[in-house]
Amino acid sequence: MSDLDPASALVYAIPLRTRFRGITVREGMLVEGPRGWGEFCPFVEYDDREAANWLATALEQIEDGWPEPVRDRIPINCTVPAVDPERARAIVARSGCRTAKVKVADHPDSLAEDIERVAAVRDALGSEDTIRVDANAVWDVDTAVANLRQIDRAAQGLEYAEQPCRTIEELAAVRRRVDIPIAADESIRRAQDPLRVAVAGAADVAVLKCTPLGGVRTALRVAEAAGLPCVISSALETSVGLSAQLALAGALPELGHACGLGTVNLFDGDVVGQSLRPDDGYLPVPRTPPPPDPVLLRRFHHPDPVREQWWRDRLDRVLRLLP
Repeated sequence: MSDLDPASALVYAIPLRTRFRGITVREGMLVEGPRGWGEFCPFVEYDDREAANWLATALEQIEDGWPEPVRDRIPINCTVPAVDPERARAIVARSGCRTAKVKVADHPDSLAEDIERVAAVRDALGSEDTIRVDANAVWDVDTAVANLRQIDRAAQGLEYAEQPCRTIEELAAVRRRVDIPIAADESIRRAQDPLRVAVAGAADVAVLKCTPLGGVRTALRVAEAAGLPCVISSALETSVGLSAQLALAGALPELGHACGLGTVNLFDGDVVGQSLRPDDGYLPVPRTPPPPDPVLLRRFHHPDPVREQWWRDRLDRVLRLLP
């Protein structure tokens, strides 16, 4: 049983620079324990059972700490939201990253916009660097095949396409029909059945997020079971929660791809004074989570008392679900 005192948790609300994953403000909670700070920020649509893994990750962070890393820094991809080509080009140019992850399929008629965005990213990166795209599981198989072929041409070759369809069976069908590597994200973290992803021939790459999987140690077991090259990606946390994702990336036995951990750049602020923002395309692997800054905590304290209480009630419920 955790010693966490829900009454001591802090509720934040930080605006995003661009709408991302359908939201314009990121909300969550910060909790403190013997080993420092953790973050509880499951998206609003997740039920309490799914949110329990997010809380388990925070408790691991503040009570148990993380495994020893095997590397000191992590190569990072920049994340390009569903923005116009000029903004996409600017995001890439100022990032210092040599890999870009481009959001596509933001709405049903987005293909022309997706192609222009990807072409702009290629222009900004040059011919030697890599582009990956993420469709967040919204296409059916035929749409994925047709769209990915066009997007691949605009990219002059994709590193991979992340979760173009919803199910494992659909991913496998797309993978058989295109010459583009396929990455599984939602199929792993929502189903939590990574071995099935590998056996089904559904993916070439596993995208792992320790926050919704239940912690760094659990995610390492998932990586081993998947038997696929891994990319570690954020769940849109502040630097406090992002530090756990970096700890996972640092502890993986092998890491052959840039990771999607530059997402603090999507925030219009942070709760930490020294934010975990990539420097020349890399982030360091922390040994402990960064502490929040009191001034920033006051600035980003949730302004709505009703919403703050909603988060506190949620934490109480989810805490009772943990062993």
